[in-house]
This record gives sequence, C-alpha cells and structure tokens, in this order.
Amino acid sequence: MEQPHSGAEPAGAAGDAAEALDRPLPEGVRRRVVALVSDAFGGLTVAELPAQLRQYARFTPSRRAKFAGNAMAAALESDPVFRQRIGERIGQAQPELAQALESGSPPAAADPVDVAAAAYVLRPSGWVKLVAAAGEEAQRTAAERADEEGRRELERLRAELAEARDHTRSETERLRAELDSVRKEADALHRKLRSAQADVKRGEAALRRTAAEIDAIKAQGAAQVSAAESESRRLKARLGEAEAAVEAGRRAAREGRSIEDMRLRLLLDTVLDAAQGLRRELALPPAGIHPADTVDAVEPGRMSPKDIAARALSETDPALLDQLLALPQAHLVVDGYNVTKTGYPTMPLEKQRLRLLGGLSVLAAQTGAEITCVFDGAELAAPVLLAPPRGVRVLFSKPGVTADELIRQLVRAEPPGRPVVVVSTDREVADGVAKAGARPVASALLLKRLSRVS
Repeated sequence: MEQPHSGAEPAGAAGDAAEALDRPLPEGVRRRVVALVSDAFGGLTVAELPAQLRQYARFTPSRRAKFAGNAMAAALESDPVFRQRIGERIGQAQPELAQALESGSPPAAADPVDVAAAAYVLRPSGWVKLVAAAGEEAQRTAAERADEEGRRELERLRAELAEARDHTRSETERLRAELDSVRKEADALHRKLRSAQADVKRGEAALRRTAAEIDAIKAQGAAQVSAAESESRRLKARLGEAEAAVEAGRRAAREGRSIEDMRLRLLLDTVLDAAQGLRRELALPPAGIHPADTVDAVEPGRMSPKDIAARALSETDPALLDQLLALPQAHLVVDGYNVTKTGYPTMPLEKQRLRLLGGLSVLAAQTGAEITCVFDGAELAAPVLLAPPRGVRVLFSKPGVTADELIRQLVRAEPPGRPVVVVSTDREVADGVAKAGARPVASALLLKRLSRVS
C-alpha cells in the first residue's frame, strides 16, 4: 500500500511555510474547496486517501461533501501529499485554470471564488492574495446581493403600501356609504318611535277611560251584591223553615214505621252481610296493632346500655361487651383502623382488616348481634376488593368523609331506644356517639373479647 508521506517532499511545501492565511478561509471559498475535493476524491484509490477519509470512499460526491466536509478540509490543510494529489486531479479537470494560476495570471473572466478555491489547493506563488481577494469579492457580491434584495423588498413594500392605501380608500368610501344608510335608517326609526309614542299616549287615555268604566261597574256590582245578600238572608230563613218541616216529617216517619224505613234497614243488613263474607273470603286477621303501641316509651323489664354500664364491671372486662351484645336488637359499630392499630399496628393494612373481620365474624355467629365495621377510605390508594364475612357489614368512608363522621351517621340513623355499642378509643368519637344515645367502649375491650374467641 502506498504511504502518503513517503518519498521527497512535494513541490509547494516550502512555499506553504512562507505563505499562510492570517484569517479564516472565507465561507464561500471553503464551500467551493470542499466541492472540488469531493469531486476529485473519487479519482483516488483507497490507499491514496488519508486514513480518516477512507470510510467516505464509496460515498457520492454530494453525500461526501455533506458528511465529510470538515474532515476533507482538515486533511487538505495538514496533509501536503493529499493536497498534491487533489491538485493533480484539479489540473486534469481544469487545465487552463491550473496553468493560469501557475503562471501567476488568473483569467479575468473566471469566478473569483473558483480561482481562490483552486489557488488554495494548488498553492501557487501569491495564492494567499488570491484567496483574500476572493473573500473580499464574495463579501462585495454578498453586499450587492443584499442591496439588490433590499431594493426589491422596498419596491414590494411600496407596492403593498399603495395597495393598502387604495384598499383603505375604497373601504372608507364603503363605510361612508354604510354610515349614510344607517343614518337614514335611524331617521326612519325616530319617526316610527314618535308615532309609537303618540299611540302609547292614546292607549293611556283609553286605559283611563276603561278604568273609570270599571269603577262604575264595581259600584254597580256592589249594589247587586248587597241586594243578593238580602235575598240570601231571606232564602236562608225560608230554608230554616223547610228544614224544620222536614225534621217534623222525619219524626212522623220514625213514629209511624213507614215502608221506606223498612226498605233502608233491609239494604243496610245486605251491606253488612256482604262485608262479613268478604272478610271471610280474604281471611283477614283481626287488628294486632293499636294506637297506644306507637308511642315511644320504656317498657318494664327492658334493659338499655346505660343499665349495663351501671353494673360493677371493669371497662376492660370482656363480660361487659357480652352483656351489651346480649341486649335485644343490639348493634355493634366498630372503628376498624382504631382497633387494628391498637392491637396489631405493625401488620400491613390489608392483613389488619382480614384479621379483625375474621374475629368479628366469629363474634357475630356467637352473639347474633348486628355488627358493622367502618374503615377510613382516605388511606386507600385504590378501591378494596373484599368479600365481607358472614354476619359483618363492612363500610369504607367516601372521599372527603372520615370514618368518624360515618360512625356518627350510623348512630344517628338508628331509632331512639335501640341498643347501639360503638368500639373506638378516639375520645371525640366516643363523646359524639354518647350524645346521640350510643354506648362507647374502648378498643382494648373488643380485642380482649376477640382473643377469647380465637
């Protein structure tokens, strides 16, 4: 494989040391240099390419200029052998331009950027001046192009301004015409308004006349009402006389046992017999509830939670809970997390619930009491999928409602006089349910009773 730096130093290397650019290569000249190198790149073998450029050997010239532009520019600047090979390809492709540059007289009609790019690669004597002149020419051309674009933009803006003025003029004339039309419509509406005001005045006068006529009719009606009242009093007197005559006739009928009386009695007996037959047909039982049964009171011998509390039992004695649940129709309401966090706080919430509900299920089977266990729904990340055990009602508070408030709602929902026992160590809950008539007990009492169950 050919080594890029083997053999004698190529011509122009000493000149490179004498001549060097004191400023960055103009952007236009740099793009033209990359294009020249990319076009000449394809004529070299892989062995003739610097190591960092061999990966782009199979690229098309356009893709090579796009993706390897910086690498080719760097290699052209640092590798004299690679620059000489590219110069040879340029000399073969553009022999006239290469000879003119070597002779020191570039063509006057040639593009300064093309001349500067070829001079940068070939590095003839005075190439730095050619590159600098090309940069200045490119800047001048860009300035002229910008001036030309500015002039065209100014002409376009002037045309748009004239068009806008024409449009504004026509729009102003249209608005003036519409304003005249609106003014005419306003004048017509004013005339209609004056006519309507005249009609209103005439209507008010007619209304006043109608009011006077109504007052006259009212006076006449009052006179007629007075006459009617006199006639009514006269008719009432005659009615009293007629009622007295009828009563006298009834007494005569009762005394005489008239035939009509017998017919009425026969009809009444028929209705009574029909009613008794309907009662037998429907098998209606005799009435078992009397009005006195609906009055709320305490019957003799019936015990309440307050009576149980008066007995000589400790507040933590499980026998106290048994006596309370032995009351007729007793309802046990349990503050779930208050009990579980008192008895087994280190367990996960799910296992706390399952352990408590299992004990309550056994307690419900033993006592037959209604049991409701309330948990705070605010501590849940998602709805709980739970099959309540037999005999235990499980409730979770809704969002925004605490378990304490749900317990107070359950107590208030019970009828007065029913034994309700609430298990919670929370003093606020205990005081609230006590005011509502329930019997609060500590969580430790239920835990002792459940440990006896297990």
